[in-house]
Amino acid sequence: MIQRILPATVACAETFGDLPDALLFPEEQAAVRGAVEGRRTEFRTVRHCARTALGELGLPPVAILPGPRREPRWPDGVVGSMTHCEGYRAAAVARAGDIASLGIDAEAHEALPDGMLPAVARPEEIARLTRLYARSPDVHWDRLTFSAKESVYKAWFPLARRWLGFHDAALTLDPDRQEFEVSLHDHHLPLGDGRALTVLNGRWTVENDLITTCVVVDTAAA
Repeated sequence: MIQRILPATVACAETFGDLPDALLFPEEQAAVRGAVEGRRTEFRTVRHCARTALGELGLPPVAILPGPRREPRWPDGVVGSMTHCEGYRAAAVARAGDIASLGIDAEAHEALPDGMLPAVARPEEIARLTRLYARSPDVHWDRLTFSAKESVYKAWFPLARRWLGFHDAALTLDPDRQEFEVSLHDHHLPLGDGRALTVLNGRWTVENDLITTCVVVDTAAA
């Protein structure tokens, strides 16, 4: 499902249920020792997806440990992202020479909890969402906004190595092309040549009662 919104240079794997027999490396087992069983099972399953995707790039299976902000630590020369929500797990990877960074996210296609939207969206975004709801009330645009910003952060952090809050990014959704543009407010990605990356772009889809989003930063941009 998520492959349809990713470039051809990105390999991915997904599953719509947990894989109880998926195996972990010893150091991965140590990372979730003491976690509840549901957390351990999703951890195993999403890493199985990640190793399957790495295999599509011709790379051997390796341990994928969480970093200080729980970001996956990929092998040298690889960029990637993982996501999990109820009923869905996925991972996407690419060679660093093809893609500078990427982020994926999946969410149940349902409304955000009451009162949560102002914490996720800036006032101008909420105004745009009101217009989108009037046009297409069957889409949960609030949850889509949340998912898109999760993908933004996952693509941002490996490059910037610093926090990006929900209100630090302003999202404009294109309902016709199923794309979005993100302007980074008071934040930028220094590119090392005097330029700064201030806009990110992504894609989204809604199907099977799930929202999936992705942000890909091309090497040419970074």
